[in-house]
Amino acid sequence: MADPRALDPTRQSLWRPLRLLQASMDADIARVYSEQQIDGLKPSFVMELLRLHACGPMTIAELAESVQRTHSALSQKVAAMRKAGWVQTVVGDDARTRKVTLTDKARRIVDRLAAEWRATEAAVADLEAEIPYPLSQVVADIEQALERKSFHDRIAEKLAEDPAWC
Repeated sequence: MADPRALDPTRQSLWRPLRLLQASMDADIARVYSEQQIDGLKPSFVMELLRLHACGPMTIAELAESVQRTHSALSQKVAAMRKAGWVQTVVGDDARTRKVTLTDKARRIVDRLAAEWRATEAAVADLEAEIPYPLSQVVADIEQALERKSFHDRIAEKLAEDPAWC
């Protein structure tokens, strides 16, 4: 009988280390919040909170566009942020629309979140200075390669060669 591990393609991954690295860095950011008694704040909420602070109340669609996310993804995130007490939704310009706005709880810490954002960006810049090939350059190079041929097309080509897919 074949080793079941040999049947599991997830045992090898070029993608997983990047996801694990980001999760580890996010955990360190969350630890900073915990040390400051900022409870219930996820690092993934901060961009939207800062954007709402800078730009004022927005619809989910406007907020999604401003942070380059899908409406569906932002709708889920807003629900989580609302449940955690960071945002609320209020009636928009007409009764059919709702705007997302910061709660008093969020407004009390938004300046600290901006400071954390700046410190995090500076720490990433320090890290990039320590390594021979900065992550921001990796991202730019991958984006250029994907302009030449999309990720979808690359996957489709590999699948066309795999008898299990056909």
